[in-house]
Amino acid sequence: MKAYKADLHIHTVLSPCGSLDMSPVAIVDKALEKGLDIIAITDHNTSLQAECIQKIGKQKGLLVITGIEVTSKEEVHCLAYFEEKNQISEFQQYIEQHIPNIQNNPDYFGYQIQVDENDDIVYQEERLLISAINQSVEQISKKVKTLDGLFILAHIDKSKNSIISQLGFLPPDLEVDALEITRKGLDSGFLEKNSYLSNNIFVCNSDAHYIDDIGKSFTHYELDSLSISELFKVIKTKQKNKIILN
Repeated sequence: MKAYKADLHIHTVLSPCGSLDMSPVAIVDKALEKGLDIIAITDHNTSLQAECIQKIGKQKGLLVITGIEVTSKEEVHCLAYFEEKNQISEFQQYIEQHIPNIQNNPDYFGYQIQVDENDDIVYQEERLLISAINQSVEQISKKVKTLDGLFILAHIDKSKNSIISQLGFLPPDLEVDALEITRKGLDSGFLEKNSYLSNNIFVCNSDAHYIDDIGKSFTHYELDSLSISELFKVIKTKQKNKIILN
């Protein structure tokens, strides 16, 4: 068993809030420079950029997981992760069915471009990806679980777009695999102030939108092997002793 360093919340050039420096090769190279073994690509309401980064990661020895940061109708940010292409495809279709047809304004929100391994633009998304879909957190959780994915609530300690900021509490019957907390939240005593959350699994990630932010926050996972299935198993079965926050 070995401890692997992971940052499971990274945006790319496809997210309107992501820097144009967040290209596939740049992300992989920076992750390796930071000593990361595992990353997840979690663009807003889309998974289109992840496959290219997975390919580059595999060539360079970095495990890349396909994830999506979904905004619920309550404006809660949720992280969904999948292992198989058919699961990713079905979840992407689910988002396409429920995201509003609001056009992006690149001058205001930023460009939403998909690029290949040579940084050539292959697609530009016209719909605004940071829009909330018309599904509740509970509905999103159920869909992820139906597809055997991993469901994590993003940056629960933030004053905006977290389950706590939007609902005021974590619903006890919501099926959640883990809660993401920021480094600032850990340092500020957020968990001590919200002790009712203590039975949950916590993870720490960077939520990087800029290249130098990759790996600024991370989690070590003790795994039998470097694989998505092993990582999912440790989180889903709530093996707290194998999850070490940085």
